[in-house]
Amino acid sequence: MSRVLSVAAESFPIAGTFTISRGSKTEADVITCTIAESGRLGRGECVPYKRYGETMESVRAAIELARRAIEAGASRADLLELMPAGAARNAVDCALWDLEAKTSGIPAAAKLGPAEPRSLETAYTLSLAEPEAMAAQARANAARPLLKVKIGGDNDIARIRAVTQAAPNSRIILDANEGWTEANVAGNLALAAELGIALIEQPLPAGADEILARIPHPVPICADESVHVAADLDALRDRYDAINIKLDKAGGLTAALELRDRARALGFQLMVGCMVGTSLAMAPAVLLAQDAEFVDLDGPLLLARDRQPGLAYEGSVVAPPSPELWG
Repeated sequence: MSRVLSVAAESFPIAGTFTISRGSKTEADVITCTIAESGRLGRGECVPYKRYGETMESVRAAIELARRAIEAGASRADLLELMPAGAARNAVDCALWDLEAKTSGIPAAAKLGPAEPRSLETAYTLSLAEPEAMAAQARANAARPLLKVKIGGDNDIARIRAVTQAAPNSRIILDANEGWTEANVAGNLALAAELGIALIEQPLPAGADEILARIPHPVPICADESVHVAADLDALRDRYDAINIKLDKAGGLTAALELRDRARALGFQLMVGCMVGTSLAMAPAVLLAQDAEFVDLDGPLLLARDRQPGLAYEGSVVAPPSPELWG
C-alpha cells in the first residue's frame, strides 16, 4: 500500500504572552505532518522560526517539494539528502519515526537504546520583562528546581539580581538569545558567576561570538543559534562549553542523534531544548534528552491548550511519551 502525506497548519494559544529579546507572541503556530501507510499513521510537528528565515508558508512549501519522494517511500536517511536541516525536515522525519514504530510494533525508544526511557526534570521558562515583573514570575515558580530566564536587554543586571533573589532555591539558566554585546558580556558573566547561575545560553549573536574564545567562562556557555547540525561543532570548540539541540534546528530526530553523538565525542555538555510547541513536538525530544545535562522541554506548559493526549507533566517532571501520542 502506498503512502499518503498530509500537511496541516495549526495554532495553539499561549497562556499569556511569551517574550524574548527578539519579540513577543501569543500563539504557537505549528505545521503537522501525517504519513499514512498500511492503515497506520505517523505524525510529526515542527515550529517554523522567523530567526532562521522560516514561515508557515515556506515550511509547508518545503514539505510539498519533497511530497513525491516521501510518498514513494523515502527513508529517514533519504531525507538527509532530500531536505535541508530545519523545521520542514523535522516534521517529516519525526512522522517517519512514529510511522515506523506504529508499523513495526517496536517503540522508537527501543531503537534509541536498551534502557527504558525515564521521566526528566525540565526547565520552566520565564519571559523577558522588566525586573519587577520577572521577579514576580520567578516568585510564582520558585518551587520549580530549574528556571530558564529570558534576558537580552539593557537592564539585564537588574533582571538577573531580581530573579535570583525571588527564586533562591532554583537553579537558573540565563538565555540571552544573542542579546548581549562584546562590551557587556564579560561583566554579565562575572555577575552570573557571583549569583550562582548554572548556564548561560547564546549570549552573543551567531557569527559574532569570537570573543568567547578569549575571555574566561566563569559560568558554562551554551550555543543555541550558533549550532544546528553536527558539521557546525568543530568551529565552536573554543567558544562554548555546551550546545542546545533542538529538533527544529537539526531537522529531525535522525540528524539530532548524529549531532548529539558528535557533541559528546568533542566533550560538549548537552541541553535538549524546544521551540514553543505542543506535546507532539516535545515527545521525540524527551527520548533524545535521556542523558542530557540540561532539559528544556516545557513548551506544553506555556500553552493555554495542548494536544490530547499530551505528555504527562507533574510539576517540572515530564514523563516519556505514550504510544498514543508518538513513537
